Amino acid sequence: MLFAVRMLLLCMHFFVASLLGLLVGLLRPFNPDNSRICSRLYAVPAQWILGWKVQLDADSLLNHQRPAVIVANHLSNHDLLTFGRVVPERTVSLGKTSLKWIPLFGQVYWLAGNVLIDRGNAFQAKKAMQTTTDTLQHKDMSLWVFAEGTRGHGKGLQPFKKGAFQMAIAAGVPIVPVCANNYVRGMNLNRWHSGTIIIRALPPIPTTGLTLADMPALMKTCHERMKACIDELDREAGTTA
Repeated sequence: MLFAVRMLLLCMHFFVASLLGLLVGLLRPFNPDNSRICSRLYAVPAQWILGWKVQLDADSLLNHQRPAVIVANHLSNHDLLTFGRVVPERTVSLGKTSLKWIPLFGQVYWLAGNVLIDRGNAFQAKKAMQTTTDTLQHKDMSLWVFAEGTRGHGKGLQPFKKGAFQMAIAAGVPIVPVCANNYVRGMNLNRWHSGTIIIRALPPIPTTGLTLADMPALMKTCHERMKACIDELDREAGTTA
């Protein structure tokens, strides 16, 4: 019963938050701070509706020096509601072109200035990556990326794709890793307290002076640090496998 009530409230909230986000986007289209505002419109009420206990240890992210590439682990369709409270100022994300066809949300996402990539079109994808690299270098903005490229569904940190690290090296900006525990393992929306989510930001990983030859080592370092952090968060939250 509680699950059904929550889903009804969440659908109503998502509709209202999308309308408010659309208003923000229409009033200041493609403003790079729209993502932060809209993310909070979705996340803050949703976390209360879903009964999550959320613990944040993300000061190094919220106060990070721009520009940077922010790399987070991708857990489920709830990640917008999970990470929405810690999206920093002037930060946009990398998403699939298909997102823009989602009613209301897709238009909010587009007007918030996020980068849409058609992964099935190599030329368009490369062009979007080049544009994003130029944005990182010259427009005082950061980029949020789920570097796994797919949802882990609580199975642990998946292998990384190269795009985020290519852009960070090309632009000479640091990688800021952000981790959440595998909250989907213990989430039960039929309970009043449905689950615990801990989000922790790690110290930046510099890329100054690196070349594409250094990319495998950079990816390995980032993956190892994030995996160790996620394992620790799972122990703290009681969401170990």
